[in-house]
Amino acid sequence: MNTAHKHSKKRDAILQAIRSTDCHPSAEWIYNKVKPIHPDISLGTVYRNLALFEQTGEVIAVATVDGQKRYDATADPHTHFICECCSSVIDVETPQPFSEMYKALSKEHGLKADHHSLTFYGKCDKCLNGENN
Repeated sequence: MNTAHKHSKKRDAILQAIRSTDCHPSAEWIYNKVKPIHPDISLGTVYRNLALFEQTGEVIAVATVDGQKRYDATADPHTHFICECCSSVIDVETPQPFSEMYKALSKEHGLKADHHSLTFYGKCDKCLNGENN
């Protein structure tokens, strides 16, 4: 049996922690969430499992924010907004269907895109309204 895909309680807890939030957590956030349940877990274990989940497509790395990779359990193509003030990562809807963008790339440039990442940067509504410090 391939140990990289071995089922374990710690691995399940890490994946559940990612799936339980929409904050697009960092490895440290996940570690702090799982540590009370599995006191013997190490940050290295979290990083190794995140790498495995990325390889298997169970999670995606959205971006690096403040030096930390941020993760998302929604691996389907969607758009993110990163607040450059408070570092929050937010899922956002975009008006143009992605399929139309793929068709345009093919038709106008002769390219075949298999996947993409679209991220907007700026200030979130809370920062704009002075609610975040």
